[in-house]
Amino acid sequence: PCRNAQSIRSLPARSRDPTSHAPRPIPGRRPFPMATLKVPSNDPALADDCDNLRKAFQGWGTNEALIISILGHRDAAQRRAIRKHYADTYGEELLRSITDEISGDFERAVILWTLDPAERDAVLANETAKKWHPGNPVLVEIACARGSKQLFAARQAYHDRFKRSLEEDVAAHVTGDFRKLLVPLVSSHRYEGPEVNTRLAHSEAKLLHEKIEHKAYGDDEVIRILTTRSKAQLLATFNNYNDTFGHPITKDLKADPKDEFLKTLRAVIRCFTCPDRYFEKVARLAIAGNGTDENSLTRVITTRAEVDLKLIKEAYQKRNSVPLEKAVAGDTSGDYESMLLALLGKE
Repeated sequence: PCRNAQSIRSLPARSRDPTSHAPRPIPGRRPFPMATLKVPSNDPALADDCDNLRKAFQGWGTNEALIISILGHRDAAQRRAIRKHYADTYGEELLRSITDEISGDFERAVILWTLDPAERDAVLANETAKKWHPGNPVLVEIACARGSKQLFAARQAYHDRFKRSLEEDVAAHVTGDFRKLLVPLVSSHRYEGPEVNTRLAHSEAKLLHEKIEHKAYGDDEVIRILTTRSKAQLLATFNNYNDTFGHPITKDLKADPKDEFLKTLRAVIRCFTCPDRYFEKVARLAIAGNGTDENSLTRVITTRAEVDLKLIKEAYQKRNSVPLEKAVAGDTSGDYESMLLALLGKE
């Protein structure tokens, strides 16, 4: 283990923001040290941002570069304020103006980025639940690569937007062992402190090994441990597993590489223990091959640009000997490329 049915095009009017109480980052500074987002050193005037966006949408052609120069360089609190001021000033939701003027992968990247993080997770979760298939990892990412407060905010945003609970939709569309795992994962509210019970870590490492050895991957005890323990406790358990049995738990979960449930269990563990390396692999697979998986690439960059995309870039460079920006530029084009590179922090 490491050490460490509503589409975007039919978004309703701006819903109540469940994280509006969050403090605004200091202008000119990244909200997180490992974020790649670059915002102006001087806090831009809100009225100017909205006026310039309105100008970008009007006239004979859309000024895509102006849209990127504003929205691609504003943090979550700034984007939230822009959306409110724009709606108050022009009587139109900013997201509606965007979808009326641009399209395709560029539109999806701009819309996902402009959404509040909790709203974004709610939209991604809804898309995934409605069209769920065993190989889609989005619900695991939202449940396991976010903190407890972020997951709770996403569930609240889901309820506000879709008038149902996330748990309800996951239970309705997911089946079998996947349902047993994913419903409690998206429902959890984990303790986030550093305290660890070493005795418990040792006993649960042995229990996990026993269940995996007998191929009881969907056993209730396996599900219970993965869906209820704190991240610190899980990390201690996985480290104990490695120390006791001489190899990481993820190696034992590769017994059948074609088994999608085992792949999902590995994704759960990697999202808990090393999200940067997990998302590096998602980005790498999105870029590799004959065609680009734009949805996965967009998801990684828009959801991690304010969190740990710098770490993901470092992991990508180390793994592939190529900067992620160069790989993205080589596999995308036009305004879509420019938007992704802006979020990657390219000058």
